[in-house]
Amino acid sequence: MLGTATPASAINSYNAEPAPERTEVGALVVQSDRDNDPATPDAVRWSCTGTMISTGVFLTAAHCTVGRPAGTKFYVSLAQDVQGAIDASNALGGTPEQIAARVGVQGVAYSDPGYPGNQADSHDIAVIKFNAGQAAELAQRWPFVPATLPHHNQLSELGSRALDAKDWQVMGYGTQEAVNGPDGQTHPGGGVRMKAPVDFNALNKTWVRLAMNESRDLGGACYGDSGGPNFINLDGKLVLAATTITGDIPCYATNVTYRTDSDSARNFLQQFVALP
Repeated sequence: MLGTATPASAINSYNAEPAPERTEVGALVVQSDRDNDPATPDAVRWSCTGTMISTGVFLTAAHCTVGRPAGTKFYVSLAQDVQGAIDASNALGGTPEQIAARVGVQGVAYSDPGYPGNQADSHDIAVIKFNAGQAAELAQRWPFVPATLPHHNQLSELGSRALDAKDWQVMGYGTQEAVNGPDGQTHPGGGVRMKAPVDFNALNKTWVRLAMNESRDLGGACYGDSGGPNFINLDGKLVLAATTITGDIPCYATNVTYRTDSDSARNFLQQFVALP
């Protein structure tokens, strides 16, 4: 899975660029007991990526929200540089709640109860939901226009040939592709919203596989990009076709993404947003 419990993963460095204009794309920030010692304060760190799909709902991956320590709190930041915001907030000091509140807006996590599912359908989808006051604070701090979701089964209706002819783009806060060093591979960077071109590879019932080979002038996703959007350009408009879930370990070749137009995804999402 391309989530991370530490600030480690982001859009690949090759063929990628910052995305300050994409303020609907944000970082999932967690406040939790990182060392299992109740005597020490909670840690505040960014963990995954996601997208605002309404004024009060942030779409991400279930593996980013499930299995956290008891008492974990979830926040969303739509800042371009969330790691910089966390560093600055830590420097100001205060309680973990104060540090986290300066970085993002707190919401409540809801994960698909079917997660982790199986290979055919992982149900790896979740949302962070905000009440009216939290949603107003989020919009005041970072004005945004919610992402557009596809209509039911739209990718299948288009078909593989049409999908291959379209422009695809992945976004996220994740780390860079693997770098070889004396102690093995590491993934530097992360914490800044980036975007990169990707290309269609294959489609099945719940997954879209996207190519991200540098040799083809593509970029791609890496650790920390989990839950983040993969947009397809349809008639000049970006549509959030799928969310990043996993890929190859060094982040060189494939981004495996969860379709947002499937029955499974829509059955979950319809509880929180009006769907096209």
